[in-house]
Amino acid sequence: MNLQMLMASPVTLALLAANIFISLAAFRNERLLESMLFDMARVRHKGEYHRMITSGFVHGDPMHLFMNMLALFLLGPALEITVGPAAYLGVYMASLLGGSLWTFMDHYRDMNYRALGASGAVSGVISAAAIFYPLETIYLFFALPMPFIVFTLLFVGWSAWAATTRVRDGIGHAAHLGGALTGIGLVCVIWPAHVRQSWDQIVQAVLPF
Repeated sequence: MNLQMLMASPVTLALLAANIFISLAAFRNERLLESMLFDMARVRHKGEYHRMITSGFVHGDPMHLFMNMLALFLLGPALEITVGPAAYLGVYMASLLGGSLWTFMDHYRDMNYRALGASGAVSGVISAAAIFYPLETIYLFFALPMPFIVFTLLFVGWSAWAATTRVRDGIGHAAHLGGALTGIGLVCVIWPAHVRQSWDQIVQAVLPF
């Protein structure tokens, strides 16, 4: 990703700005934060379903915000340019909702469960981009190079395992899983030709071995 690509990606720019602006405001305004985060008790008992969306625009701390926005900054423009601004925004928002719905189902009985962050939406962007660019190199922990599709499969597998076994590390693994699966599902339904094309690329890359 380069600056020229970013400037040609108005939706990514708008999402970056919205997340940063709202999150910074919420860092200083606890009342704003409380009104936007995902709160299972309020969603179930008070019907505050808007929290499934608003929670994706606030973050717990600067590092949480930085990591999500870094991933969006690096991967968002390529996907937006590939599918177009409207479809890209659809993938982002659907993945955000998909992550929240998975979280809702996964923690349905936990009235104390609360969550926030754009992780579900960003996970959907990552998984969707991986199908379009399966053999692009991604650096795990910014050091270990691997094909984008391998990185994504590891990410989805880890998220599924962590969500299933209730790993308690402060990370919303259910949101990651729901968002990533939503992104994959949307690409398979809306752009099946690209799925077949990516599969052919992967097969051609693996066959020599």
